[in-house]
Amino acid sequence: MSAARIAVIGGGVAGATAALYLGRLGLDVTLFDKNSSLVSGPPFCHLHAGGNLYREISDEQCVTLLRQSVDLLRFYPYAVDFRPTVIAVPVTDKGTPEDLYPRLERLRGEYAALIDEDARNKVLGESENYYRLYSREMIERLRQLEPAAMPVTPDEWMIPVAHEMDLAKVKFPLIMVQEYGLNLFRLGAGVSLSLSALSNTEMRLETTVTDVSPAAGNGGFIVTYEDRNGTAQSSFDYMINAAGFRSGAIDDMLGYRRERMVEFKAAYVTRWHSDTVWPEIIFYGERGTPGGMAQFTPYPGGHFQLHGMTNDITLFEGGLVGSTPDSAQPSLAPQFINMIDRSWEWSCVEKRSRRAIEHMAQYLPRFREADVAAKPLYGAQQIPGEDPTLRAADVSFVGERYARCEVVKASSVLSMTDAIVQRLSALSNTEMRLETTVTDVSPAADVGRRDFEHLPHPEESGLQDRAASLCEERQYPHELSKRVVSHKAALT
Repeated sequence: MSAARIAVIGGGVAGATAALYLGRLGLDVTLFDKNSSLVSGPPFCHLHAGGNLYREISDEQCVTLLRQSVDLLRFYPYAVDFRPTVIAVPVTDKGTPEDLYPRLERLRGEYAALIDEDARNKVLGESENYYRLYSREMIERLRQLEPAAMPVTPDEWMIPVAHEMDLAKVKFPLIMVQEYGLNLFRLGAGVSLSLSALSNTEMRLETTVTDVSPAAGNGGFIVTYEDRNGTAQSSFDYMINAAGFRSGAIDDMLGYRRERMVEFKAAYVTRWHSDTVWPEIIFYGERGTPGGMAQFTPYPGGHFQLHGMTNDITLFEGGLVGSTPDSAQPSLAPQFINMIDRSWEWSCVEKRSRRAIEHMAQYLPRFREADVAAKPLYGAQQIPGEDPTLRAADVSFVGERYARCEVVKASSVLSMTDAIVQRLSALSNTEMRLETTVTDVSPAADVGRRDFEHLPHPEESGLQDRAASLCEERQYPHELSKRVVSHKAALT
């Protein structure tokens, strides 16, 4: 009896991770993606180790994101940028920093418990340093110091914030939390190199799946696809739908109903002539209003990725749509499909990028000097169900042989894959053979029970070269392929 054949449709962070994880378990995996490289879907830049960007979500979702982020950091350490995040509450905001204390204390306790489960989970520094408060007096003192060439201590990370932030615009204390950056170009490069090294995993890039149908008799699936050689079909024992915002189209092919939403969003790439090394900064605000959250994400070479959660910056009028009783695929307006599949008008790029710069300059006045550096990072994000604030989601199933990846945040991809492996393991006891050649990567519900450290990672120079090539192919500055801080020791 041969090993189970697994089809993964979609090579975003969910599909690529599932393919890598299952490939390392010895399964016969075929990954289909219409693009020429992996992880080219909606952008991500943040390891949500506690979900502190989202005041509106439940504490339970924040705890889930913390556990999942520890997991992801251990699996993809080369994709993580080890620099902290500063959270500021504007004076115009209804909330206060004190509102966040109970959640932060719970998260600190949950992180300590993870370390107690497995000392190797200590990837965000010491648990007692998970967050730190900075009064105005502390910030004023730091304002007298020169920025460090490479920050190490929390105070050193806070110095550029103290220098540039308009302190009259924010409430105190400021909060520094150990939520790190996540580099999509390095993750895409690394997972591609790792998959290429597996003889039992096939990547079919520049290949469009045109139909999926049940296979007669055995409960599997027939996948019809088109590539440069024409149309072909293959049969599989198990199907993983990782088609991202187009997941509903695969559901529709099989007649499966699923309620979901899809939201088109964009982040803007800017350059500010500054050699200072920055933390990430979040200025809270009410989503969809002119005062929506502002997110300041640093890269080397003075490059910054900006989110402004307003309808004329990151969000778009009509950009959030839902499925219907007749189709599991939400229907985005043609203008958004054109922006995803083809190109943006440069006038739109400049207009929205300038708005993002001005939005950030409310709090960092000298940032008005920044320039537009490239086209936006953009895409459509799927959200299962009907709650647009949902952030911690991973996978759902139809029957025994069909998994539907539903990650909202990249942090969730390993809990998603765990659930798939558990389903496959149960199925293998009766009908399918699971050839586990990497026995230390066992399916588990809890992050502390896995052993990732023995897994091979791509060699750094090859990984960085591939990541820089991805930037060039996608027409972004090569600095976006680099990390501000490459090792967690810089935060100890």
